[in-house]
Amino acid sequence: MQRLRELGWVDGRTATIVYRWAEGRNESYAEVAAEFVRFKVDVIVSFGGATPAMMKATSVIPIVFTIDADPVGRGLVASLSHPGGNVTGLSAQSTEPVGKRLEQLREIDPDFRRLAVLTNVDFFGSAQEVGLIREAARALGVDIVDMLEVRKPEDIAPAFATLTGKAQVLYVCGDSLTNTFHVRINTLALGARLLTIYNNRDALGGGGFSSPMG
Repeated sequence: MQRLRELGWVDGRTATIVYRWAEGRNESYAEVAAEFVRFKVDVIVSFGGATPAMMKATSVIPIVFTIDADPVGRGLVASLSHPGGNVTGLSAQSTEPVGKRLEQLREIDPDFRRLAVLTNVDFFGSAQEVGLIREAARALGVDIVDMLEVRKPEDIAPAFATLTGKAQVLYVCGDSLTNTFHVRINTLALGARLLTIYNNRDALGGGGFSSPMG
């Protein structure tokens, strides 16, 4: 927002910025997208799993996604150099950070050997991140002893009830659901005597233990 003001874009004066939040519920994206189209906005800025819904709603309004792990593979753009269509944005590769997050835990606790993973299986990047976690864990000799799969906020507490009690650390895969409800996740993890590791630094404020920059 500060940079926008520096460029002369002041909300309520020289521009109107319409904010919508899905509250971690993927089913709300289509409704938000339709609303933006009705408002006839000049550009849509999206994040994560919201982008496909925006693309379905309009092929005319420019769409800028803030970050995506694999925009070409997911069909958001034709290529990184020539995205084409009405969609563009930023790409991020997360392979190296996943390994480094686990290495960081090993440096802190040389006895770290057992990991639990919490993931929103409806999130487009879930399978990719879980695959990277498995690969990094094998390289370090870490066993994934629990896989907690959620789809909505109401699934979080029941997922923790499935823990076997063997894990030392909980790796929380990042998406809008887990980011939104990180305080709930951290509270349950503390109750289960688990350290938590995120790919989002903001989660540390709600009791998270480690992040890429933590």
